[in-house]
Amino acid sequence: MAAQEEWAISCRDLAGRRRDLTVFVSSDRVVIVAPPGEAAVLAPLDVGRLRAALRDAVVAVGHATEGM
Repeated sequence: MAAQEEWAISCRDLAGRRRDLTVFVSSDRVVIVAPPGEAAVLAPLDVGRLRAALRDAVVAVGHATEGM
């Protein structure tokens, strides 16, 4: 497994308040948790961070399922 199994990506909600998207691995799945009841508004750099977190989570899932 990867050393890190949870990633937080900064975003803002539609009112401009700071929020976080969270990406984590649960069993053999990648889970994305958005701000409750809100839309996540991402800056271009944060989209890159989300992409990297999703990539890392998929790699972690792949490692977890290899031993099955």
